[in-house]
Amino acid sequence: MTELENNLKNQEQIVAQENAYTPEDIEKNKTMAGLSYFLFFLPLIVCPESGYAKFHANQSLLLLVTGVAGNVILGIIPVIGWMLMPVFGIGILILGVMGLVNGFGGKAKQLPLIGKFTILK
Repeated sequence: MTELENNLKNQEQIVAQENAYTPEDIEKNKTMAGLSYFLFFLPLIVCPESGYAKFHANQSLLLLVTGVAGNVILGIIPVIGWMLMPVFGIGILILGVMGLVNGFGGKAKQLPLIGKFTILK
C-alpha cells in the first residue's frame, strides 16, 4: 500500500470510530467521559452500559499506565532519565488535557501515540 492509501484508511477508521456512538449516548455521558481523565474507573461504575464513556475510560487508563511506566523507567536511568522526566510529564499532561477536552466536547478521538491500544473492552 502506498502512503496515501494508508492515510485514507486511517481517516476512514477515525470517522468510523467517531460515528460508533449514538448522539444520545454521547450527550448523556460526556460528563463522565471527561471526568474519566481524573478517575479512569468512574464511568465504569456510574454508567457501565455507555460505550462512549467506556472508550474514554480506556483512553485514560492507557494514559495512566503510560505515565507510571514512563516515570519508573526514566527514574531508573541516572541523570539523563531524570532530566527527561519533566519533559515526559509535560507530554502526559498535554495528552490528558486533550482527552479531557475531547471527553467533555463529545468527541471520540483517540489520543496520539497511545490511543490505538485497548485495555478495557
